[in-house]
Amino acid sequence: MTSVRIWGPGVGAVVVLVATGTWARGSSGVDAGLWASVRPAIEARLVAQAQGDGVGESEPSLRARWFCEAEALDLRAEGDRVRAGVDTLCVEYGVRGGALQECGGAHSPQVMRLERDGEGYRVVAQEEPPDGAGYAEWEEDHFSVFAESRLDEAVSSVGLESAARVHFGLGADSAVGDC
Repeated sequence: MTSVRIWGPGVGAVVVLVATGTWARGSSGVDAGLWASVRPAIEARLVAQAQGDGVGESEPSLRARWFCEAEALDLRAEGDRVRAGVDTLCVEYGVRGGALQECGGAHSPQVMRLERDGEGYRVVAQEEPPDGAGYAEWEEDHFSVFAESRLDEAVSSVGLESAARVHFGLGADSAVGDC
């Protein structure tokens, strides 16, 4: 009887830790191979849609360009179709006087549906939350609890800044200013 009183709470604590770890890991266990296959189509779609929406594009001397990335939150394949719940970030960068200029950006969750297209995939449908009322409900309806919890995390633009510096031929330590 004494061993039950000693081991019981320990086993209970281990169960709680394992459950918490599983919950915290959430959907980070998405199929990396599938994500590598669909990500280029998703990010290309985001860049194409962002064209013409930036402040920097109205100032040709900035040579502004959009850079976008997506993070997989929910990923599900059904034959040649894929449903991708993603957290997206697009930032418009230009260059002035040897410094990177951030001209604008957008961050939003989206659900994209893709179909196999030859060797890759193409986006055939896209959904995003409404502005204002209904935003939280949309997230609840379109993402798992695990994925939805990850939407609240801060999103870093470091990768996009690096890609923009390379694109514009700037040094890795060049300053970032506002347009």
